[in-house]
Order: sequence, then structure tokens, then C-alpha cells
Amino acid sequence: MSILRPSLHFSYLAILYGKNLFTILFGLSFAFAAIDYFQHIQELDVSGNYKILYIYYMWQEALGLLYPLAIVFALIMTKLSLVKNNTMGALHAFGYNKKKLVFPLFTVATLTYIFFVLLHTTEFSYAKDKAGFLLKNELHAYDVNDLFFKYNDTFVYIKKLDPIEKKIEEMTIFKVEGYQVRYTLSAPYALFDGQEWHAKDAIVKTHVYKEGELFKYLLENKASIRTLKGYKPKIIESLYEGKALNIVDAYNTWKLLNTQHLNSDKIRASFYDKVVVPLFSLALLLILFFKLPFHARMMNLGLVTALSLGATFVIWGVLFGLNQIGSNGVLLPELTAILPIVFLWFYALYVYFRDEHNIV
Repeated sequence: MSILRPSLHFSYLAILYGKNLFTILFGLSFAFAAIDYFQHIQELDVSGNYKILYIYYMWQEALGLLYPLAIVFALIMTKLSLVKNNTMGALHAFGYNKKKLVFPLFTVATLTYIFFVLLHTTEFSYAKDKAGFLLKNELHAYDVNDLFFKYNDTFVYIKKLDPIEKKIEEMTIFKVEGYQVRYTLSAPYALFDGQEWHAKDAIVKTHVYKEGELFKYLLENKASIRTLKGYKPKIIESLYEGKALNIVDAYNTWKLLNTQHLNSDKIRASFYDKVVVPLFSLALLLILFFKLPFHARMMNLGLVTALSLGATFVIWGVLFGLNQIGSNGVLLPELTAILPIVFLWFYALYVYFRDEHNIV
């Protein structure tokens, strides 16, 4: 078998699982988007085409949220279908062991995970925020107003940020040492060049103290001053308005906050939620594939289905709750996101290497 010419059993199982995954994922996501639309239909005071756009954005949000569940549900559906039709027994009779049979399913699931991780490096991650603008009838309300934050050893006030135009209006930066303001920098506007901001027509007012008392000011005009290095418009908007970030921006924000010695719990939790937490679905796929019965006579179909779906929902719900705890700073995000996934994967690998000869 090669990548370009997979074996017959690999193609059969991969296609069957892929079809089930596609059906479940799009069914769940469209249902999610439709339910959300009917819940907010009275608030959507926009034209018909914008209502369709709202449904599209919420469908994108549902895809990113529900694909780990779809990976597991598709495994349950595929496995039980193979067992019920005695196909699983036939595959064993042809000499295929459990590891060979799970490999096609695991490959498709892993490619699905990678695909969505890559999607989360794009505008895909901002679908919910865009839907929120439509819901509030703020189609062009991209401005963020009255921001105040720390930058290195200074404090920054921004009157208005336009993340679309990448422009700041009325920015003031001031440095404080003890109870004394050392200098202030004021600029009517600033532009972002991709790496840092250029404060235009800036006025720098230096405070001169004598014997602890303010003695005089020194004024200096600057055509342009570089500042706020690394503070992308989307990063500023997310940090101080609670907006979403894609994986790339979340990672850059994480590094930026560490440089500034600021708390990054919320950003780390957001990053782990997109990259680490969905890995539970791959671990659960291995566990359920090996733990679900391989012969129809050894299982109660309804009971097995209910227990499998119930266990999946419980694990997903616990991980979701833990992520909220990490995001709020109650516990370290590493304890609420990475540690549970590591434990789950340890058990999945244990099952993978220990249950090979268990036929039930």
C-alpha cells in the first residue's frame, strides 16, 4: 500500500467514514445555525441578504465548534454499521486486525483536525464576531473606542481604533515613575505598517522636575514616531473588547503579553481551545473503536449507542467547562486544557496497545 494507491480495505473504510463524518458535521452545523437564527430572528433588523449572511457566519462558527463531536459520532456510526452488517467480522476473517482497521478512520479524522486548525489561522475564526455585528445592526461599526492599556514601561490611551483601516485617532502615551509623569506623547492619528504604529504629527511633552516639584515643560514636535511594536489592530481589539482571535494572532498576542509581563491566561486558553482541546476527539476515536463490540451478537445496539453518545457528550462538556475555568483565570489553562487531553491520550494509547487481542 502507498499513499497514492491505498489498499482496498483502507479505501473502503476511509470513504465510508468520510461520508458519515461529512453527513454528521454538516447536519449538526446547519441545525445549529438554523436554531440560532430562529432564536434571534426578531433581533435581526437587516435585509434578507444580510440574514442569509448571518446564517452563513453562524454555520462557520458551528463547524469550528462541532467538528470534534462529528469525528467521534462518525466513528460510532461507522463502527456500529460495520458490526450490524457483519462486515467487521468478515474483515477479521480476511486477517485484518484492529490496528489495521482503525488506521483508515484515524487518518481521515486526523486530516479533518488539521484542516480545521488551518482554517482557524484565517478569517474563519472571526465568524461569530461578524455575525454579532449583523445581530446588533452594526454593519459598519468596526471602531473600538476609549482603550487604555500598558505598553512596556508606559501607559497608552486610544480615543478610537479602526481595525479595518488600521488607524488610530487621538493617541496619548505617557510614562509614570513613582508619582511623577516623566513625559507624554500626543498624536492626532497613527497608522499601522504591519509591525508597529507610526504616530503622526506627534507632540512630546517632557516634564522637568526640580527638588521633586514640576519645574517646566519641554515641547518637541515630531513628524512621525514609531511605537506599539507588535500591537496589531486585531490584537488590541481582542484584548480590550473581548473579540475572537485566530491561532496566529492568539500566538502572537501570547508572546506579546509575556514580553509585557502581563497576564495571558485568557489568550492561552483561547489558543489551546483551538489547537489542543479538539485532540480529545482523536483519542476518543481510538478508545471507542477498540472498546465497542466487534460482533453483533455481543451487543445491545440501543444501549451501546446511548452509552457511546453519552460518554462523548460528557467528556466534551467537561472539557468545555474546564476551558471556561482556565479562560477566567481560576486555574492555569495548562491544567484545564493540556493536562486532561494528556490523560485521555495516555488511556487511548494504553487501549490501543493492550486491547488488540480482545475480540469483544
